[in-house]
Amino acid sequence: MPIDERAYKDALARWTSGVTVLTTVHEGQWKGATVSSFTSASLRPPLVLVCLAQALYTHTLVSASGVFAVNILRHDQIELGQLFAGMRPEITDRFAYGDWHWQAAPTGSPVLTEALGWLDCRTVHAYPAGDHTIFVGEVQAVHVGSDGVPLSYFNRSWGRFSADNS
Repeated sequence: MPIDERAYKDALARWTSGVTVLTTVHEGQWKGATVSSFTSASLRPPLVLVCLAQALYTHTLVSASGVFAVNILRHDQIELGQLFAGMRPEITDRFAYGDWHWQAAPTGSPVLTEALGWLDCRTVHAYPAGDHTIFVGEVQAVHVGSDGVPLSYFNRSWGRFSADNS
């Protein structure tokens, strides 16, 4: 029995996730997309996984290059998250916003210097999953940025999580 697609999306919207910008480089071309489907997969070796829609051009470049970086956004970087999510289609050069570098990452993928942190990865597995692909990357380099509050996504809204222990 098929499930109701709207109910499926509504249920998943109840899950809070962090927001990252996944970047890659192929034949000198930088590309990126906002990704909230990201998690650690293994400590030894250090592996992470990301899920990318197969319809994205970023997916095509990650598949071709075999490399990607995951940039973890701060709560005040909502605009960057929305920009790389395609919510500002009039902006064609997304990398004109933020301080992006490729020299720090061994794979050459662009990394955001103001991110809470970034992980530079080489793809070791790619698994088809419906209209997405699960890319597993072995971390080649990692950077921990300054302290800050991560950007969160919950119930189709962007914001920050406040740790209130009361």
